[in-house]
Amino acid sequence: MKIINEKGKLFGVINVVDLLVLLAAIAVIAGVGYKLFAPQIADATARQVPMTVTVRVRGATPFLVEEVQRNDQVGKKIVSGSSFTDAVITDMQIQDYVQQVTTADGSIVNALDPSKKDLVFTIETTVPEGTAAPTIGTQEIRAGRTMIVKTDDFETTGNIDMVDIADSAE
Repeated sequence: MKIINEKGKLFGVINVVDLLVLLAAIAVIAGVGYKLFAPQIADATARQVPMTVTVRVRGATPFLVEEVQRNDQVGKKIVSGSSFTDAVITDMQIQDYVQQVTTADGSIVNALDPSKKDLVFTIETTVPEGTAAPTIGTQEIRAGRTMIVKTDDFETTGNIDMVDIADSAE
């Protein structure tokens, strides 16, 4: 039996050109699948380490402050899109809102706002060890960035003050 017969078929079964097109299609599908699923598989199999994030909502209005006092957010899971994440609000503090004001003589001083407050949320979760881009849901977590703090009944935006990812040696 010849490898390629007189009709140009490989082993008498498939045309060589058709085989090359089929192999190219399989390679494209495999490449797309690898690009889509390899990072998720790597994250799922990587050792998880704790991450603590502090988010500050600066100058929250009295209405928002009253709402978080009425409806405590501590212990609630963070929502991303319409799904819960494994991130949990472990602490929430209400602090004085300090702003800079200009006095009559032109100097700038720190002053407490009589009605606005800062809301400080502490959020804990786990991330893959050694990750270069830690996330909660679809939000990248880095100090200085904004973050949407969203639970099943509350949502606001604050600035990330601190990110602490545990060392792998722990």
